[in-house]
Amino acid sequence: MSHPEATGSFNNAGPTSEVFDVVVIGAGIVGAAIARELAGYALSIAVLEARDDVGDGTSKANTAILHTGFDAKPGTLESRLVRDGCALLTEYAEQTGIPVERTGALLVAWNSEELDVLPGLREKARANGYEHCELVDAAEVYRQVPALGDGALGGLTVPDESITCTWTTNLALATDAVGRGVRLLLNHRVEKVSVGADTTTLYTSAGDVRARWVINAAGLGADVLDRLFGHDRFTVTPRRGELLVYDKLARPLVDKIVLPVPTARGKGVLISPTIYGNVMLGPTAEDLTDRTDTGTSEQGFDFLLTKGRRLMPRLLEEEVSATYAGLRAAIDHSDYLIAADPTQRYLLVGGIRSTGLSAGMAIGEYVRDVIAEAGLGLTPRTELPDPPRMPNLGEAFPRPYQQPERIAADPAYGQVVCFCERVTAGEIRDAFQSPVPPAGLEGLRRRTRVMNGRCQGFFCGAEVSDLLTTRGGTAATHCSIEATK
Repeated sequence: MSHPEATGSFNNAGPTSEVFDVVVIGAGIVGAAIARELAGYALSIAVLEARDDVGDGTSKANTAILHTGFDAKPGTLESRLVRDGCALLTEYAEQTGIPVERTGALLVAWNSEELDVLPGLREKARANGYEHCELVDAAEVYRQVPALGDGALGGLTVPDESITCTWTTNLALATDAVGRGVRLLLNHRVEKVSVGADTTTLYTSAGDVRARWVINAAGLGADVLDRLFGHDRFTVTPRRGELLVYDKLARPLVDKIVLPVPTARGKGVLISPTIYGNVMLGPTAEDLTDRTDTGTSEQGFDFLLTKGRRLMPRLLEEEVSATYAGLRAAIDHSDYLIAADPTQRYLLVGGIRSTGLSAGMAIGEYVRDVIAEAGLGLTPRTELPDPPRMPNLGEAFPRPYQQPERIAADPAYGQVVCFCERVTAGEIRDAFQSPVPPAGLEGLRRRTRVMNGRCQGFFCGAEVSDLLTTRGGTAATHCSIEATK
């Protein structure tokens, strides 16, 4: 068994002759969390990602809510891992600087049928180990959220639901994994698999990669990859969720997550503040066949506006600053599908859906235990590096442009490049110098918020593009020079 170096690396091209103890396929939140967890042991680990950046699939576009698991189906693996994962991520966020706001949530009943469901939801929460839900009447609903539309009959409080940054979470886990010795191989799409007596060869778009164990955390492509190993046990249906993001001026309307009463179809359309100071309306839930279709639609917007007009009419008077859509990996099973095949030295992590953000770190620990039971020897490493300290993207916490001492020490933090989001040249420079730097504009946006504001890059686009073109070793110098002008 080989031992990793103290620091890992990322590599976008070319085959490697190394035989890794474990290869994790997928660099979303779940894959990164698994790799980080296993890197706490004396193993050589690689993460293969088909795209050119971490977190560029399902993990980048969701509601970014850190769930308590109050409404999960009791007794399921999902309910357990969401509950445990929420606690783990809350603690990890404090260590790494991932922004988290404990806003709380309020489920609102709009008719007598929904009102009758609320006591059962409270009991479900208790069965899941969450004791803090309270039934409230209509007067209390409007006291907590005065801007709600007319007609609410009552509600259920969930005081520990939180909002966070899914981008920073994914990047923190991936950066931590690399710091612990994981090899991050981007642009490596698995196209064929050959399972041998001792090793498995993964034929990828960038060359062959060999492993003793393979973990499938491929999200939307998990079923396709599972079939490459000879299985046929589930099918992923891409479920598109479209959202509207309202300008920061709308934030005083809602300071907590406003949830609908869930149905068998899903959790429905919610209104939520975001960690970046905006307000979000959505998502839709549309089953598709195209696993790449993250485009928005006129029908989706019409649906959301109709819902929003009932939920909070005043919100629709505010400006929409952005729209986006994400795909969730819905499967034809009612629970997470995590299973090991010791004969193939292969472990499936499928059907994680939208709760992967909350459950990800607990999934990492669960996978560790499953793979150990299946035969992989785990020897804890005696020393691990400190977790990374991530740049703050949350509006409720100090940003570099607000920190005079930081600006005095480094003028680049005082040069604002993106005025809508108050992103500085220093933050852009830091993103390019980070252990997992952006491959392009979208990755830079997720690391800094640049061009994500009201003007969507109209003002800062040219300067940001210039910084992108000089990222190959000169971006930091360019930012430093510009900051001193």
